[in-house]
Amino acid sequence: MIRTQVSLTEAEYRAAKREAAQLGISLAELLRRSLRTLIPSDESKPWMRYAGMVETGDPRSSTPIDEVVYGKRR
Repeated sequence: MIRTQVSLTEAEYRAAKREAAQLGISLAELLRRSLRTLIPSDESKPWMRYAGMVETGDPRSSTPIDEVVYGKRR
C-alpha cells in the first residue's frame, strides 16, 4: 500500500470517524471503500467497483460460496 495524507475539515473528519465506527472499520478503510465506489480498481472490469461492498455482518457468510465453489466445508 501507498501511504498518503488527506486534509479534511473538522466536520468531515468527525462525520467520517462516526461512520467508520458504525461500520466497525478504520477511517482508512472507510476512505478506501469510498474511493472504490468512484474509481474501479481495474478499468477493464468496471463491475469491480461493487466488489466487497455488501456486508452481512456474519463472519461465516462466505461459507456457502466456498461449498459451492470448492465442494466442501471449510
